[in-house]
Amino acid sequence: MFKELPDCYYETTPTLISPENPTPKHSLYLSNLDDQKFLRFSIKYLYVYKKSIPVNDLKSSLSKVLSYYYPLAGRLRISEEYEDKLEVDCNGEGALFAEAFMSITVDEFMQVSKWPDISWRKKLLCKVDAQSFLGIPPLVIQVTNLSCGGLIMCIAINHCLCDAIGTSQFLHAWAHLQTKPKVDLPVLPFHSRHVLEPRDPPQITFSHPEFTNTTPDFDLSLTLQSQPLVPSCLTFTPSHILRLKRLCVPSLKCTSFEALASHVWRCWIKALNPHSSLKIKLLFSANIRNSVEPKLAKGYYGNGFVLGCAETTVGQLVNSNMHHGVQLVQNAKAALTDDYVKSMVDFLEEKRVKPDLSSTLVISQWSKLGLEDLDFGEGKPWHMGPLASEIYCLFLPVVGDLHAVKVLVSVPENIVGQFEFYMIKDLYEEDGDQLIKDGLELEEKEQL
Repeated sequence: MFKELPDCYYETTPTLISPENPTPKHSLYLSNLDDQKFLRFSIKYLYVYKKSIPVNDLKSSLSKVLSYYYPLAGRLRISEEYEDKLEVDCNGEGALFAEAFMSITVDEFMQVSKWPDISWRKKLLCKVDAQSFLGIPPLVIQVTNLSCGGLIMCIAINHCLCDAIGTSQFLHAWAHLQTKPKVDLPVLPFHSRHVLEPRDPPQITFSHPEFTNTTPDFDLSLTLQSQPLVPSCLTFTPSHILRLKRLCVPSLKCTSFEALASHVWRCWIKALNPHSSLKIKLLFSANIRNSVEPKLAKGYYGNGFVLGCAETTVGQLVNSNMHHGVQLVQNAKAALTDDYVKSMVDFLEEKRVKPDLSSTLVISQWSKLGLEDLDFGEGKPWHMGPLASEIYCLFLPVVGDLHAVKVLVSVPENIVGQFEFYMIKDLYEEDGDQLIKDGLELEEKEQL
């Protein structure tokens, strides 16, 4: 299935790009939503451009934008003030920037871009020699020039500093200063995370099932990780999503995310075929910037999301139609009130725990964030996605179609065909293999 990418050759030694102007030197407090143990990694974004961008110009604009987003030029460290917590040493040390060459064309790469392979990490993102996670710069970038004159850009951003919304904000600020260096940023970054500090004393008023293991005697995730996994990537057009909504009987008004998340969860469980009485969960990222009081400030680029949690049993999910799963997702979203978020922040203050992944599908929403519109002056990307496919599921944007969604998830090799069959079989009319073409209108604004 996968084409082996050729080796890349580094044209220069990777360099540190520091902020263009002097920046504040202080420690940046990270909230309990930032400092969760399961976020202690870098999110790796991959962009493919048909035309290359002058590297010196990229370095110059990166230096400019780091003057605004100066924590990304700092370094993570253990806090002396807060026990077992991370903070950012805003020391202006710089982001790591590497330039490489690969003997492949954009068209050749696009043929395999739907199925990102884990081996790409070694070729498209420079390795950082560090003794621990703390030694890796929060921002690492590699620009790989291609033989056709195009380029691949990989950007690794530490998840403790940014969520996907914050990353999109930062990347668009960088592109803005690349193309309009004398025009002020439309949105200035808001650095402080103190609005999400825990209460004193903590007030845990909810049970928080997203962190509680309900099946201690069985771990489906270990079963998954013990098998060879391969990526599955399917694109759902607006007509496909409308068809899924029509499968919800009795009818239930729902967003595209709710319908697609429920469908993917159900197909994933059906393909894995665990025992019907097993308790299962769906965890999904939910933006809380406007649902907490006070609302998070405009320009807030830290982790402004929590995990919604839908729960049921295998039998109840697979033996019901779309209505059951959609309602579970809606109920999980409705539960994420200001009181719930504050309780979660307090819960994480007392218990440094990871989410329960034992029998769980995790969905992260990258679509509808503008990640696919990143233009550094030579046009929008031909492709945008992750550097590798993981066991958790990504909803990705489709370049050129705002309302379409790519679903990417790695599943055991022996069930990938069955999973994809379940994913697409209900998207066709019963009287033939004609895709639904009518009713393309979707909600213009949907809550993530």
